[in-house]
Amino acid sequence: MNVFYEESGSFKAAMVKTENPGSMQVEAVSGKRSKIKTANVLLNFDEVLDGFMDIAEAEAETLDTDFLWECIEGAEFNYQDLAKLYYGDKPTNVQFAATAIKVHGAPIYFYRKGKGNYKAAPEETLKLAQAAVERKRVQVEQMAVWVEQLNNKELPEGFAEKADFLIYNPDKNSVEWKAIDSAASSSGRLTLTVMADAGLITSAHDYHLGAFLREMFKGGTDFPAHEDVSGLLVSNTADLPIADVSAFSIDDATTNEIDDAFSVVELPNGNKRIGIHIAAPSLAIAQGGELDAIVLDRLSTVYMPGNKITMLPESVVRPFSLDAGTTKPALSLYLEVADDFTIVSHESKVEQITIAENLRHDSLEPHLNAETLANDSSEHPLWTELKFLHALAESLEKARGQGESGRAPQIDYNFYVTDGIVSIVARERGSPMDKLVAELMIYANSTWGGLLKEGGRAGIYRAKTTSKVFMTTEALPHQGMGLGQYAWCTSPLRRAVDLINQRQLIALLNQEEAPYATEGDALKVIIRDFEQTYQAYNDFQTRMERYWCLQYLIQEDIKEVTAVVWRENLVRLDGMFFITKVPSLPGTKVGTKVSLEVKEIDTLLIELNCKFKHVIEGETEEVPEVEAEAAEAEIVKEEAVEGNSNKNGKTDVTEGK
Repeated sequence: MNVFYEESGSFKAAMVKTENPGSMQVEAVSGKRSKIKTANVLLNFDEVLDGFMDIAEAEAETLDTDFLWECIEGAEFNYQDLAKLYYGDKPTNVQFAATAIKVHGAPIYFYRKGKGNYKAAPEETLKLAQAAVERKRVQVEQMAVWVEQLNNKELPEGFAEKADFLIYNPDKNSVEWKAIDSAASSSGRLTLTVMADAGLITSAHDYHLGAFLREMFKGGTDFPAHEDVSGLLVSNTADLPIADVSAFSIDDATTNEIDDAFSVVELPNGNKRIGIHIAAPSLAIAQGGELDAIVLDRLSTVYMPGNKITMLPESVVRPFSLDAGTTKPALSLYLEVADDFTIVSHESKVEQITIAENLRHDSLEPHLNAETLANDSSEHPLWTELKFLHALAESLEKARGQGESGRAPQIDYNFYVTDGIVSIVARERGSPMDKLVAELMIYANSTWGGLLKEGGRAGIYRAKTTSKVFMTTEALPHQGMGLGQYAWCTSPLRRAVDLINQRQLIALLNQEEAPYATEGDALKVIIRDFEQTYQAYNDFQTRMERYWCLQYLIQEDIKEVTAVVWRENLVRLDGMFFITKVPSLPGTKVGTKVSLEVKEIDTLLIELNCKFKHVIEGETEEVPEVEAEAAEAEIVKEEAVEGNSNKNGKTDVTEGK
């Protein structure tokens, strides 16, 4: 005896070998044996097993599904009853099987109701289902055309209008996305590459920027409506004294948010009074106001080569930026310094200062460098002041246990982008200009952090008591910098933490109630949001710097590069901080200089494919051990950022200035 049965949603036929209660052992034409449930058997037959299913399936193909549906008129039925209606009173076993196969294969026409039983779909429901099937058929045909176009690197019609959604927020169920995904699978490419090859992504730079903006600036980069600062600015600064100093700032040529400056005054006793002056936007940004909400939303200025997204609107930055030829409100720290650079005393004031000059790195460096300091010779009109400040900076550095590390100088890279053309300029970290600004900012941040602590006022500190730097509301030591406490206070135009600490300091100096209480979680919430946001900004800046490194190689048509072996098969390219894997690199000592052939540059995926050519004999470079490198990174980042050394470079986002 043979059986026609259902298994896993399909029909099969086999010969019965043995029967047991509720089950039977069967053998297919192929010889494969299996155990099936008796309840799954639809038909017993004695016809020859070989070819039975082929004949039944061929017969099923001749049946008209619409006619079968009309025969049953919406009733519930058994497939054998339908076969009798269609074929007459005595259908053959093949015809019974063919009817079952046809009905079972038309689920939109017939709903299954149990073993061999079905119900014809209502007419309206069937029409809707047929329409859906037709749409699906059309979509499949359309998708096939689109996949072919995409694989030919052609952009299908209508895709451009949906570019934003397809690139950044695709609906994975849309036909367009399925076509892109299918083209990627069939061609062995990534979906991003498919979209770029077809012209949907027209600019790798804009793609990276767009991805960041959609994540961090969902409402766009334009500032929302906010209050005018002029009223508070006038009322809160009208009674501030104007300091009898002539201040100057030191910044990169592209910096226009100038929030720190210095002054040097000779005292009658032979000592010097050094002024560290910080812009004071907190005087006109009311806590809880619309501008304050903007600050707590953005939390920092975002830096990238050739561009930035400021924390504050230009209408707020300009009244407080310490621009040359203006008198602006400032929070000042005055140090009385003896000839041996001992700090005799210090005093903090809220006042107005007059800014005489904005010195720029490119024009100042020829006058303030290791050579001019060694020869004590420079024609710069502020040479005396600059020389003293640099010597004070060196004294401050030694006082916190830093000084010379004995390691090779660290190199920073500044990116300058004009009309899509990038230049990458190397600057040795810790240059006289950097050290001057860095150490004075570090001293101010440490001193003001101590002032908040002594005054019992809440503040936001950076500390290092373990292996990592962390932010806290406690005035804990920063062991990496050799400081008893350290609070960011010197970049209030560009960083929310500094603005908050400045509010606390000014309230303390004015003997007013603190804007932020020591109890409560307000500052802890700000720290949490700040750290998350700052890291995202940092990651984005790193990505854009890597993009511009690759763009530079394309721009200059560079086919061969030199690099230093960094770790195993990782190398760091000369002339830029770009680390990449070179699979063909043989086992080579860390620090070895090598020559590489540039094989492929992908600015969309930020990938560089290089092939090892040869070792450059006789040239090596010191590469710190992992532990030393990690420790150094935390320290130099703090120093560089406070030194305001590179507002367009890496340090801006990693630690601030």
